[in-house]
Amino acid sequence: MDSNMAATALGLDFGTTNTVVALADGQGGSRLVDFAGEEATGPVFRSALCFWEEERAWQGVASEAGPWAIAEYLQSPLDSRFVQSFKSVAASPLFERALIWGKPFRFEDMGRLFLQRLVAHAGGALADRPRRVIVGRPVEYAGARADPALARQRYDAMLAEFGVELFYVHEPLGAAHSYASRLTEPATILVADFGGGTTDFSIVRIAEPGAPRRCVPLASSGVAIAGDRFDRHIVDRLVLPLLGKGSHYRSFDKILDIPGGYFSDFADWSRLALMRNRRTIDELRRLQRDALEPDRIERMIALIEHEQGFPLYDAVGRVKRALSSADEAEFHFAGGGVDITAAIRRADFESWIAGDLRSIEAAMDSALAKAGVEPAAVDRIFLTGGSSLIPAIRAIFDRRFGAERIATGGELTSIAHGLALIGDETDPAEWAA
Repeated sequence: MDSNMAATALGLDFGTTNTVVALADGQGGSRLVDFAGEEATGPVFRSALCFWEEERAWQGVASEAGPWAIAEYLQSPLDSRFVQSFKSVAASPLFERALIWGKPFRFEDMGRLFLQRLVAHAGGALADRPRRVIVGRPVEYAGARADPALARQRYDAMLAEFGVELFYVHEPLGAAHSYASRLTEPATILVADFGGGTTDFSIVRIAEPGAPRRCVPLASSGVAIAGDRFDRHIVDRLVLPLLGKGSHYRSFDKILDIPGGYFSDFADWSRLALMRNRRTIDELRRLQRDALEPDRIERMIALIEHEQGFPLYDAVGRVKRALSSADEAEFHFAGGGVDITAAIRRADFESWIAGDLRSIEAAMDSALAKAGVEPAAVDRIFLTGGSSLIPAIRAIFDRRFGAERIATGGELTSIAHGLALIGDETDPAEWAA
């Protein structure tokens, strides 16, 4: 494609961890949008925001997104607020708004700011966008009491200025279109998309090249378990016991467990970033006064006050990735008065996520049952998303289907590519969720 002026459709994979954009060329192909600048990481744009106070900015609060948000935060961690994985609250009726520097931000406010900065860092490639935008959405949303209608309302508001014709398509169906471009003969495929917040499956029948409709979806399913959940297991095992989980406090003449809600918030990226507020800190200080082991609560307060959430979860992500290629890896984190060094065996990590893996496999079985397709009838399995690289996940598919039927590649970019290809079809509404 010679320029973005030739683009006929845009595929937007707005992910819990990363966001990727692709532009269709109108001739059966698409290209990824590379982001420009010193902090750029190619076509992968981190789904993160950083806020700081600035008098001339909107509501007195300035913002940055993607890898630039990380750079801003690392430059002034105590004078900024770092928010990551905010997609995970899109469908939650329990989330109304986040107070950041005393200003209320709804999900759609954060989403609009995120997209504005994404466009600004695209080096002009998104300045004149095609009218047709195909947006990926999970089969099952993450979050407590997830409400798909609420998520759709919030997405519509977030994307109101981004595209004129919006179509929402299940994310694994985007990956299916991407994989179909590699095939030269008919096949029934299972697409497994392992994101940050959800794991989704689609069964798709692919016709021969040149067929009027190349891909026909048969069934989809999903579960709100994925990479962020795996991270939380590491935090739960290695970090939270040092912060008071499992300890007690005194209330009059009774000895009670420390309330678990603080630990649930701390172990969830979408809520940890919002714990640095006066009310929460005051509650923790009162709890510290009555705790039998007050030094543990003091550590939690220090981590929150010193904005150590990003470094902590960055360390978690590093050790998780290391365990994908090694039998043992070292977890190390130091900050906010807390220093943790621990060796983690892959076998231990796999035991921590064993229940999650069973839920993921059950969701896959649900998709196969809905489609009326036996595992032996699946010709190809396409794995995408960062967590597809975890050996215990790959082992599920090796055991059920055989390694020879499994394909990978473009783990972080295939969905955006496929969504753009769907946008090139005569009627993308046929794919809409």
